[in-house]
Amino acid sequence: MVHTKRLIKSKSVAFLVTAAVFIAIFISSVLFGAADVTIQDVRAAMFTRDSGEKLSMLREIRFPRAVGAMAVGAALAVSGAIIQGLTRNPLADPGLLGITAGANVALAITIAFIPAANYFGMMIACFIGAAVGTLMVLGIGASRRGGFSPFRIVLAGAAVTAFLTAIAEGIGIYFKISKDVSMWTAGGLIGTSWGQLEIVTPFILGGILIAVLLSKQLTILSLSEEVAVGLGQHTTKVKVMLFIVIVILAGAAVALVGNMAFIGLMIPHIVRAVVGTDYRNVLPMSVLFGAGFMLLADLVGRTISAPYETPVAAIVAIIGLPFFLFIVRKEGKAFL
Repeated sequence: MVHTKRLIKSKSVAFLVTAAVFIAIFISSVLFGAADVTIQDVRAAMFTRDSGEKLSMLREIRFPRAVGAMAVGAALAVSGAIIQGLTRNPLADPGLLGITAGANVALAITIAFIPAANYFGMMIACFIGAAVGTLMVLGIGASRRGGFSPFRIVLAGAAVTAFLTAIAEGIGIYFKISKDVSMWTAGGLIGTSWGQLEIVTPFILGGILIAVLLSKQLTILSLSEEVAVGLGQHTTKVKVMLFIVIVILAGAAVALVGNMAFIGLMIPHIVRAVVGTDYRNVLPMSVLFGAGFMLLADLVGRTISAPYETPVAAIVAIIGLPFFLFIVRKEGKAFL
C-alpha cells in the first residue's frame, strides 16, 4: 500500500513538473522570435482587444503557430505510442512506417487532379492516404509466417515510405506541381492560420480522447494478445478503433505541417521512462511531452539563425536520428 501511494505521488509530481515545463516552453515560443515582444505584449494580445502591429503579429502569426505545434506534437506522440503498443514494436513511428508518406501521396494526387480542393478536402485526402500507407505496411509485415516482427515492420515501413515518396515526387514532376507539393510536405509551421486549426484541431482532440478512453485496452494488448483475449477483450474491435485513431492523428498532422518523422518514436520511449508502461499514464503524458517538444523544436528553428528560419523537420531529424540508432543498438529496450 505504501509503495502504491509513493508510485502515485511520483507520477503526479512528474505530471505537474511536465505541465510546468510545457507552460514555460509555450510562453517562450510566443515571446521569442525575429520580432521583439515583451511579456506585456503577450498578455495584452491574449487578454485584451487592444490593437497594434505587435499584437496583430502575435494573434495572427505566433499564437496559431504555437497552437499548431502543440496539436501536431501531441498527435504524432500519441499515434506513435499507440502503434508501438499495438505492434509491440519499439521502433514504430508514423513517419517511419509509411503512414505519413501515404498522406503525402494523397496530397500530391489531390493537388494534381483536384486543384480547387479546399483545406478540408486536403485533410480528408490525408486521412485516406494515411490509411492506405498503414494497410500496405501492416500487410507486408504480416505476410510471412510468424506475424509481426519489429524489424520486419521497420523494413516494410522503409520500403513503403520510399515507394510512396517516389510516387509523390513523380506526380509532382509529371504535373509540374513539385513546388506546391513541397510546400505541403516540407515539414514546417510557416503560414499556420486559425482557419486551418479550426478544421484540424477537432479531429486531433477527438482522436486523442478516443485513445485515452481505450488506454486500458491498449495496455493489455501491449503485453500480450493472448492475455487480452483471456480477459474477454474484443481485440479485433479495439485494434480497428485504434488504427482509425492513428490514421486520424497522423493524417491531420500531415495536413497541417507535412512529413514529420521521429516525434512518434522518441516521445513514447521517454514518457515510458518517466511514468511506466501503463498507457493510462503514457498517453496523457505523451500529449504534454509531444506538444512541448514540437514547440521547442519550432522555437529553435525560428531563433537559431533569426531572422531566417531553419526547417523544424531538420531540427527534429537531427535529434531523432541518433535516438533511433540508439534504440536499434539497444534492441528497443533502452527505455522500456
